[in-house]
Amino acid sequence: MSDPVSPLSPLSPPGAAVRDRLAQEKHAWLCTVRPDGSPHVTPVWFVFLQGSWWIGADGRSVKVRNVEKFSRVSLTLEDGRFPVVAEGEAVLHRGPFPKRITDAFAAKYGWDVSAPREQGGGRVLLEVPVRRWLLAGVAQ
Repeated sequence: MSDPVSPLSPLSPPGAAVRDRLAQEKHAWLCTVRPDGSPHVTPVWFVFLQGSWWIGADGRSVKVRNVEKFSRVSLTLEDGRFPVVAEGEAVLHRGPFPKRITDAFAAKYGWDVSAPREQGGGRVLLEVPVRRWLLAGVAQ
């Protein structure tokens, strides 16, 4: 396997190897900040389109409540060998959701990201435009 380290700066878009991982990998870890300042880390399903991570969530979840108070987040793919970490500010979308995003979730997971998990539970999308990439060899 070739090394997916990109020679680009943390502000540059990721290289082809990272883009492939973002398209293929099913899980990422989302880190938000609790009201007391401590981190909240949780696994999430995601799609990555046009420079933004998109995450579906229950509108009452801890991650959503955290983002409502402090929008800065980090996301990382599970593999620690070739780190892919992104930072950004989450934007909350309460619907209707963009069709290209719901279609992307359906294609990747066979799942309707807009369907509530519980009766009465509203779905939201978190959009995280990447502010900075932290990749092996380019983290600052």
